[in-house]
Amino acid sequence: MAAEEDGRTARKRRQILDAAHAVFLRNGYVGASMDEVAAIASVSKQTVYKHFSDKEQLFTTIILDTTDQIAGLAKLVTASLEDGHDLDEGLRKLARAFLGALMQPDVLRLRRLIIAEADRFPDLGRTWYQQGFERSLQTLATAFGRLAGHGLRPMDDPQLAADHFVGLLLWIPVNKVMFSGGGDHYTEADLDRIADAAAEAFLRAYGG
Repeated sequence: MAAEEDGRTARKRRQILDAAHAVFLRNGYVGASMDEVAAIASVSKQTVYKHFSDKEQLFTTIILDTTDQIAGLAKLVTASLEDGHDLDEGLRKLARAFLGALMQPDVLRLRRLIIAEADRFPDLGRTWYQQGFERSLQTLATAFGRLAGHGLRPMDDPQLAADHFVGLLLWIPVNKVMFSGGGDHYTEADLDRIADAAAEAFLRAYGG
C-alpha cells in the first residue's frame, strides 16, 4: 500500500513538473501562475503547494531538472571522438549532433528563459550553466587533450580549444534565434553546412 501511494505521489509530482515546464517556457516566470500549472497538471492547487512551497521553488526545480539534458551533450563528445575514429569524420559528426541538439525549440526557449531571469535568479543560472553546458565543454576539452598528437597538435589550453570549437558552431545560429525568436530560421541542411564549416575551420587551426 505504501509503495502504491509513493508511486501515485511520484506521478503527481511528475505531472506538476511537466505542466510547469510548459507554463514557464510559454509565459516566463512573471507570467506563470500556480493556478495554470494546477489546471494543466489536472491536480488541485493545494496539491501543487503540497509538492512545492511556492512558485520560486517550482521554477528552480524545473530548471535544474534540465541540466542532465544539456549535460547529455557530453555523451555526443564521447561517442563521436572515440579512439580509432577518423578525426575529421568524428568532428563533423559531433558538430552536427551538438548543433542539432542545441537548436531544438524547447532548448532554445529554455535558454531564453534562463537568460531572461538571470538577474532575478543569478545563482540558478550559474548552477544550470555549470552543471549542464560547462560539463559538456569540460568533456570536450578532455577529449581534445587526449587527441593531441593523434590528429590534433599538442595544445597548452584544451579548454580554450573546446570554447573555440563550440563558438564556431553556435555563434551564428544560436545568437540569431536568441534575438529573433523561433528556431525554424534554419533548415537541417543549413545547420549541417554550419557544422561542417566549423569542423573544417577547427581542424585548420588545431590539426596536427
